[in-house]
Amino acid sequence: MNKRVTQAVILAGGLGTRLKPFTNTNPKPMYPINNVPFIDYLIRQMKNFGMEEVLLLLGYLPEKIMDYLGDGSRYGLTINYNITPVDYDTGMRIKHAAPQIADTFFLLYCDNYCPINYLKLFSDFCNNKAKIQITVYSNRDNYTKNNLHITDDGLVTTYDKKRIRSNLQGVDIGYALVDKSVISLLPEENCNFESEIYTQLVQKKEIFATVTEHRYYSVGSFERIKLTREFFKPKRVVFLDRDGTINKRPKQACYVEKPEDFIWLPGALEAIRLLKNNGFLVIVITNQPGIARGNLTEEMLYCIHAKMHMELLKAETEIDDILYCPHNWNEGCFCRKPSPGMLYEAQKKYELNLSECYLIGDDERDIEAGTIAGCKCRMVDEKHTILDVVKEIVALEKKGEDT
Repeated sequence: MNKRVTQAVILAGGLGTRLKPFTNTNPKPMYPINNVPFIDYLIRQMKNFGMEEVLLLLGYLPEKIMDYLGDGSRYGLTINYNITPVDYDTGMRIKHAAPQIADTFFLLYCDNYCPINYLKLFSDFCNNKAKIQITVYSNRDNYTKNNLHITDDGLVTTYDKKRIRSNLQGVDIGYALVDKSVISLLPEENCNFESEIYTQLVQKKEIFATVTEHRYYSVGSFERIKLTREFFKPKRVVFLDRDGTINKRPKQACYVEKPEDFIWLPGALEAIRLLKNNGFLVIVITNQPGIARGNLTEEMLYCIHAKMHMELLKAETEIDDILYCPHNWNEGCFCRKPSPGMLYEAQKKYELNLSECYLIGDDERDIEAGTIAGCKCRMVDEKHTILDVVKEIVALEKKGEDT
């Protein structure tokens, strides 16, 4: 199957009891995040993913959602609705809506948001010939409780709705591409879709997962809402490689080993000042294998970066953070570029949407790391300097403000 999917189905009918007292008079998807109902962000994301229709499966106070969203015309797509009793579980809601559901559809939870790589999800779905391709958060940071286990090639081998089995790794966050034929596997009685269908497909080896390292955000509980608000605040962010991007790169197999070895490239200080004057968060991410190889200590690296900060202050500007990987080339860590670990570390630290962040580097490893993380990547070289690239980025952002 490689036909484009154009319908998203969003489960949005529950009581949302963990959000009381708000949900005494409002459905959970209407919870305001920075004065915008959470459901609004999801609908706009569906438009960006190329969906032409959103089908909302409603139960509790459906008119509140319907009055706000209307027919979807203001989003540039069509919104339809299917309303069922409040006590229907997800399986019964989907079964009731079956006549309105496309042969292949995109299934979401109304309380989760993640800037996933939709094109990769779709590619995996097609390549695996999956009945369902779910999105799984890796949960390296123990952000939540795991509820499944997958093999290295993405096959889901365990699904535990209650999250009580041992040796689980990863959590289903929705964003699932679904073959409609699975609806026929639902029993007649009220049931949970995931518990029934995912469990059956695990046995048949027909459910696969696409893993994301990007933290997901939720209005499922008040504990998560603070992070979700921060995530949706508009931010301008640029990640900068260090050696070869803002300072002169040492010769191959050599390192910046002491403060006097750090020499700014022409235009680098001006580029950083331009970014900061235009409201960007500026974060340096740098591989420093010289630490593992014994060429410098972390204390000396601190001194090198202290010099950077002092010279930035003299230039009346600053950077906001420096993240570095101290590991050797062959250690297999997740942080050394081209692995994207430092980008995900920054994402969680500052609640960033990496798909809206820029990365500037001088090496294919920088670009590969940024691409994996979903950043907008830019390469610098002798003919196209960091100042040139920064001017282009600032102009793009200003143009976006004017549209």
